Parts: sequence; C-alpha cells; structure tokens
Amino acid sequence: MLDEQPPHDPRHTRGDHVTHTSGQQDRRRPLGGRVALVAGATRGAGRGIAVELGAAGATVYVTGRTTRARRSEYDRAETIEDTAELVRAAGGRGIAVPADHLEHDQVRALVERIDSEQGRLDILVNDIWGGEHLFAWSEPIWEHDLDNGLRLHRLAVETHAITSHFALPLLLRHPGGLVVEMTDGTAEYNAANYRNSFFYDLAKSAVLRMAFSLGHELGPRGATAVALTPGWMRSEIMLDAFGVTEETWRDALEDQPHFAISETPRYVGRAVAALAADPDAARFNGTSLSSGGLAQVYGFTDLDGSRPDAWRYIVEVQDAGKPADTTGYR
Repeated sequence: MLDEQPPHDPRHTRGDHVTHTSGQQDRRRPLGGRVALVAGATRGAGRGIAVELGAAGATVYVTGRTTRARRSEYDRAETIEDTAELVRAAGGRGIAVPADHLEHDQVRALVERIDSEQGRLDILVNDIWGGEHLFAWSEPIWEHDLDNGLRLHRLAVETHAITSHFALPLLLRHPGGLVVEMTDGTAEYNAANYRNSFFYDLAKSAVLRMAFSLGHELGPRGATAVALTPGWMRSEIMLDAFGVTEETWRDALEDQPHFAISETPRYVGRAVAALAADPDAARFNGTSLSSGGLAQVYGFTDLDGSRPDAWRYIVEVQDAGKPADTTGYR
C-alpha cells in the first residue's frame, strides 16, 4: 500500500525504462552502467534486491557480516559470496565485500573502494537489520531484555546512519541517485499500529523517518530518498520458521492461512529496480512505499506472475478479522 500513489502510467513498466551505456539504449538492462551498494545483502530482502538490480544490468556491491569463512551471530548458512554469485547469474556484476556497518572504518573503506573501482555510486540500499533474535513479541519495555533492545537499535538504525554518512557524498557526485531505506510497514500503517514491541516499533519507525529526512537533504541536490517495505516476505528465515521451502511454502497455510498473501524477496527487488530505472523517481522523494503498491505503478510481478498487495490485504482482510482470501489482492 502506497501512502501516496500516482496514477498508473503504462510507460513505467519493468523493462521499459531506457538508460544509456556507451551511447546505446538497452531496454532489457535499464541499469547498465549504474553502480549499487546493497548494505545488508546476505539474505532476505537485501539478497532479492541485489539479484534484481543485477538482472537489470547494474554492478552491485553486496555487504554483510557472514562470509564463507566467518558467520555472524545469526549462525546461518547464507553468505555474501552466495549473493554475489546470484547477482552474476542474473546478468549483473556482483562484488561481495565483508563489512560490519557499525564500524566506521569498515564503511569508510568500503565507500573508498567503490570510488576507486567505479568512480560513482548511483543506488544505495540500506537494508541492514540483524534483529530477529533481539526482540520479544509483545513484551513491554520494562520486561524486555535491555541489552538486546539497545543492540537491535544499533544494528537497525545506527548502521543506516553510518552508511549514509560515508556513502552519500559519492552518490551525490552524479545527479539522479537513489537511496532506499528498507523497513517493515508503511508510514501510514505504522502510525496507527503497534509493531510487536517497543524496540521493534521504534526501529522501524525511525527508518521511515530517515527516508523523510534524507528526502529533504537529497532532493535539492538532485537525488531521491524513499522508504520501502516488502509485504509478508518468504525469506530464508521465515521459510525455516514454518518448516517449508520456496517450493512447498503453501504447506504453511494450514497453520497460518494469511501467509497466502506472502511474496518472494525478489518482488521487493523488482520494486527497487523499477524505481532506480525510473527517470521520474523524484516524484516519490521522502515518501513511504511498498512492493505491492509499486507493482501497481510499474507493472512488475513476483516470480510466479502474481502481484501481491500485502499491506492492503493486511488492513482489509487480516486485521479486519476476515477469513484468509487473497482474491483481488494478488
């Protein structure tokens, strides 16, 4: 659900944007010649975004703390090298760079490397999170583990600020840059709904406000900032939680019928790729967007050809207490 959704323009469909690379127009690879940094691309939305940017022709730097040589406290198998390989398989150039985005020197070195190797940065996606194991559902602040709550905020909010601080001077070197702040929930939905716990709620709201603030700072300088949320995403962690795979995900509907509205991480990836290829993306500057809302604008679909509109479904069906029925929502 978009907070502000312009009328659908049939010209703005995935694959119909044109960019110039060596004087040539390539409608199939509209981001050819563009350079992206997806901060937090090990798994989930970050991985889906990196792959779709690669499929659109971009050079994509993917960062995270889990490599084939070392795991983060998540202790999961996904690595940034895997993500870079998926970017290359999709047709882009994927470059894995280990980085802890809380460490100033590491982020500074990352941006200096991008500058040295590419001389530009066109797309910054702040998708650093790392908080799944740090918040307790519906537990009030006085009962919540304080260290975990504060650690969550360092990972989910401070990392975004650090990355923007170092990366934005490079992004502003060329006009038309795009910054995407990844969050959970639209500004409209989060303003009216308590999101899981004090710490989770505050983190996701802070990221929404970051996009608003960056829009004010970047807009007059020729760049665009937006907040973007996927819907109910079938990330690796979510699939594991339900004990299913991407191929068998519908088996989870017996226990959670509303999971029928879920989407792959590639869906929000296609949303970012469409935004990055849109010469009129500045119309969204400072606003809160969703994968399902942008699909209505740009015409892209999820991998199965459907077009789930999760946040509209959540309001009109799930939160309204109605039986699960995705008719008209995907």
